[in-house]
Amino acid sequence: MGQEVLLSIRGLSKSFGITRALKQVSLDIRKGQILGLIGENGSGKSTLSTIVAAIQKADEGEITFEGKAYHPADSVGANRMGVCMILQEKATFSTLTAAKNIFMGKESYFVKGGILHNKEMIQAAQKILDDIGADHIRANQPVSALTFEDAKLVELARAMYDKPKLLIVDETTTALSRTGRDILYGIMERMKKEGRSVLFISHDIDELMEICDTLTVLRDGDYIDTLEKPDFDAAAIRRLMVGRELSDNFYRTDTVGSMEPDVVLKMEHVSSKMLQDVSFELHKGEILGFGGLADCGMHELGNIAFGLTKPDLGEVRDGQGNVIRNAKMATRMRIAYISKNRDTESLMVASNIKDNICLASYGQLRRGPFVTPAAEKRFVDEWSQVLEVKMQDIDQYVMELSGGNKQKVALAKWLGFGADVFIMDCPTRGIDIGVKSNIYRLMEQLKAEGKSILLISEELPEVIGMSDRVVILKDGKISGVFGREEQLTETKLIDYMV
Repeated sequence: MGQEVLLSIRGLSKSFGITRALKQVSLDIRKGQILGLIGENGSGKSTLSTIVAAIQKADEGEITFEGKAYHPADSVGANRMGVCMILQEKATFSTLTAAKNIFMGKESYFVKGGILHNKEMIQAAQKILDDIGADHIRANQPVSALTFEDAKLVELARAMYDKPKLLIVDETTTALSRTGRDILYGIMERMKKEGRSVLFISHDIDELMEICDTLTVLRDGDYIDTLEKPDFDAAAIRRLMVGRELSDNFYRTDTVGSMEPDVVLKMEHVSSKMLQDVSFELHKGEILGFGGLADCGMHELGNIAFGLTKPDLGEVRDGQGNVIRNAKMATRMRIAYISKNRDTESLMVASNIKDNICLASYGQLRRGPFVTPAAEKRFVDEWSQVLEVKMQDIDQYVMELSGGNKQKVALAKWLGFGADVFIMDCPTRGIDIGVKSNIYRLMEQLKAEGKSILLISEELPEVIGMSDRVVILKDGKISGVFGREEQLTETKLIDYMV
């Protein structure tokens, strides 16, 4: 059963303008297999997976499913055939309940005599949530009341209701805590035992090596190699991904924290829905890292620091003592915010690269009442080259970019603006090791220039490796503050997190 092919891809190609996202890619997914798909941003992973999920069409190539031609008209048709996909970004409707999200498009199952029986829908949805191990989520809750992680688990419940023969998981674990990941891993193992299959896309090599039976590497749209579990080797996989040797150490090499005495951002006794009496000072030339469990309050801290969320108590001030009341004021104070949820909060994905990079800088680009197209082009060309954004041209829509190139656009917007303080919430979430390394070097460069970074991350190695000081939050409170030192370990910090 494990060797029988479920889905076969032959000669798959896809282009976006002059960019060839996939070039004659062929691979098989076997029944009862967890196949990992890895590659740098722009390697073609998401393009391939969205073609299989019928979210977009290939230009060339053939796909067969259970030995028959596979041509679903759209993702709904793919679901009916047994192929479901969990996307990297949020794909639920916030104003609807978890139950209505789970049964989106299937409401007729609960209609009797022309009346929708909402109670039965909620009961059925709750059973699905319970079955996947997410019984802490109430099916009658609106998704707006859920965390990002729980919203992803609702999406997972929606997919599992259809009992898919093939589940495609695209970078989902980057948004999940250890508990959420364990729920997903459990489902994947269960599917494998039942002879069903999983296509698992992740940038975490250790995760892929642990979870997957087989690993396929893509690079620049080309199929590179497929490795079986006995042949897994992290260094070899990285080499296949990037086409060169890449060091294991992406982080700062110095072991002593450094900063200037000037305070550039101060939070004073802030309390909110997720935070309790939190105070800190960010200094000029400092990388101040915040870590903790996913729901510890650190993401809300970033929102409050930028003025997006108003605290119940306390204040946030800039270096001159001015209270930051909203995001517009924060921007005037040359504070930048790169959100964890880049597609909804950092970028306008339905707009082009030019508009996104220029967005914060139109004031300085304006000459009199106008901004000339030539000035826009010079500005965008400069900063897209600094960040090495891979694109067709500056008019390409951001939604067409890979995750890493989207993040580069978000950073280019604020670098071009000339921000002095950067609030970075999970800045390397869902991006490959090459881009991740580049972002870490950029952070070091900003620090050397006297810029300041408030780094929020769910990855402890990242917080330890890049920060001058580390602040750990537990249940919304500061539970520990640590200086940069060679002996600082994940084990020590975890004691303050749980």
